[in-house]
Amino acid sequence: MLTVVLSGLRARWASFLGGFVALALGVGLLTTMGLGLSATLHAPERAPQRFASSPVVVQGRDRLTLDVRRGPETVPVTQRLDRPQPVDRELLRELRARWTVTTSGGPDAANGPGGPDAVGVDAPVAEVRALVGDRAQVLTGAERRHADPDPDRDADALVALNALLGTSGGVTAFVSVFVVASTFAFGVALRRREFGLLRTAGATPGQVRRLLLAEAAALGVLASAAGCALGGLGAPLLARTLVDGGLSPEWFTVGGPAWPFHVSFWTGVTVALAGAVAASRRAGKVGPTAALRDADVDADTLPLGRAVLGTGLLLTGLGLLVWTYATDPSALLKRKTYTTLPMLLITGVALLSPLLVRPVAGLLRLRGAVGTLVRENSAASVRRTAAVAAPVLVTVALAGTLFGSASSVTRAKGVEAREQTAAEYVVAGPALRSVRPPAGADVSPTGPTSVFVRDGEEAVVKYGARAVTDPAAFASLARLPVVAGDLRDLDDRSIVVNEEFQHRRVGETVEVWRADGTGPVRLRIAAVLALGTGDNGPYVTRANAPGSAPDRIEARGGGAATVRALEASGGTVGTADAWAAAARPSSGSPQTRLGLVLVLGIALVYTVIGLVNTLLMATSVRGGELASLRLAGATRAQILRVVTGEATLAVAIGALLGLVVTALVLGTLGAGLAALSAPVALALPWSTLGAAAGVCATVAVAASALPAWRLTR
Repeated sequence: MLTVVLSGLRARWASFLGGFVALALGVGLLTTMGLGLSATLHAPERAPQRFASSPVVVQGRDRLTLDVRRGPETVPVTQRLDRPQPVDRELLRELRARWTVTTSGGPDAANGPGGPDAVGVDAPVAEVRALVGDRAQVLTGAERRHADPDPDRDADALVALNALLGTSGGVTAFVSVFVVASTFAFGVALRRREFGLLRTAGATPGQVRRLLLAEAAALGVLASAAGCALGGLGAPLLARTLVDGGLSPEWFTVGGPAWPFHVSFWTGVTVALAGAVAASRRAGKVGPTAALRDADVDADTLPLGRAVLGTGLLLTGLGLLVWTYATDPSALLKRKTYTTLPMLLITGVALLSPLLVRPVAGLLRLRGAVGTLVRENSAASVRRTAAVAAPVLVTVALAGTLFGSASSVTRAKGVEAREQTAAEYVVAGPALRSVRPPAGADVSPTGPTSVFVRDGEEAVVKYGARAVTDPAAFASLARLPVVAGDLRDLDDRSIVVNEEFQHRRVGETVEVWRADGTGPVRLRIAAVLALGTGDNGPYVTRANAPGSAPDRIEARGGGAATVRALEASGGTVGTADAWAAAARPSSGSPQTRLGLVLVLGIALVYTVIGLVNTLLMATSVRGGELASLRLAGATRAQILRVVTGEATLAVAIGALLGLVVTALVLGTLGAGLAALSAPVALALPWSTLGAAAGVCATVAVAASALPAWRLTR
């Protein structure tokens, strides 16, 4: 068996080359992404900055702890506050009475009206702990960095990067399995006569299956080893690319742990074996009489198992889309949803694609002998046409769903932001100064804050909220999607909530803990907002938003006097249209686009590999067919037009199926936006789709024309 396997690999190295390259590249990318993911799991320890010279730091509490019910028990749940509470004034007096206390800590010190949030103490830590007790936190050593401004910025910076690398790794695994499995399946279809000869020589179905699995194992080991080496070399390049593109902090580096190499290697071997399992079962069913067949018409192109699996995956994908829309339409706006769900639809449609080849080819009305041959050959060689269409389907569908969904969500947020204000001018910037409204002008400053609310007895939920400075001006300028109540009723004893709140009836009271952990306060619900794209409320007044500073001022009326007043706020003054366009650009942020390009680039590279491998294998065995055409009077140019026309038709079928998947996903996304009372602003990325389809068509034409040219010399 070993001799046969090695002889087969040597004799058919060209047909195995595509699978080897695809698998090696997949393992390399998985290794690179794994090394990147391992680097995102832990942010580097940074030295304290604000109180670097103080051995001990006393900081106000920065956590809100509430008891909730979990079954028969009561357990504490902790939520992080936006900013630590001030150090108790009495405690501060006691500290100053005994030791040297540093209250400034530099220009970034958070010294609010309630006192400083942290102080440095030059004293033995044990004595400080004994004095402080449970009235505040005592930080020493590396923990002192928690008193720095935005101490979690390093960890927060890695969250989006972690999601991007995880998505890229998932797409890599998905597409590599797809391409490797398609390669093995198509290779088996081309080797039917060979397997028939082996059966005639006495080989059992089990021996034929073991032959293919052994070939897959050998290919998997060699390709995985090469991929691990490739991934080790590519990881530093990935880190530099992410830093240069603004997707990661400047200090981000990769390398160190060995587990990504182990995971990637064994994943590659498993992918190779998994891709060969279905093909080996099909090969084992080839009978001895297959050695006598010389017909090129495909029969049994959609076995029962493939039909059942394809139908199941397609129905599962459609069912999950409908279920998500019906139960949680806001989930449709999340990258995790519009990245993973299309994969089920893509796989299901690809498995069922042979059913569509003959109907689509039959619809063509191509003139002349060349057109007739293109149509008939495509309809007769269903496996070849479907094998070319499948990788194109993957690329077009991923381009349409990823870019289309991301652009649609971003555009909807921008349109929503503009529709929700009647302001003429908007000032944006951190910690804006208060302005005096000119005569005849409405000026509404708002700032970020948060509120904590119990969700039943089982959980405590933190909501990002907006703090309103002037409720009357806010009600005059806001055009929020109110489903109940009135914004004019907002005051220091009330709150505006959205439909995500458990308690959302106007007039009902809700217990709220403020951003600094103080509370609870009972606030009456003044109005209820539709959920929208996720930025609708809640809203409270400044009285219930301690520490909040305005970062946006909306204004209307007053003419030039209003503009001059707004310029004194210290922010950037612009029209409401310009503000909405800058805050939510229709094409998304550069970082988001770079991340999507990375994911799509992976799929496109695999598509090119799959197309080249499939068409080289398919065309190389058509020597007799092409020679017959020459004997029948066809010129070399006509034969090349036939071969390239078949490849172009297969690419067109794959692109059409990809557009169908895109339409399903974007259509459901549009329905979800409508259900959330958000603007339905769908964006189909025609330029990206055209570029992806154009690359596929160019590669397909070249990969089919070159071997055909050689065979017709």
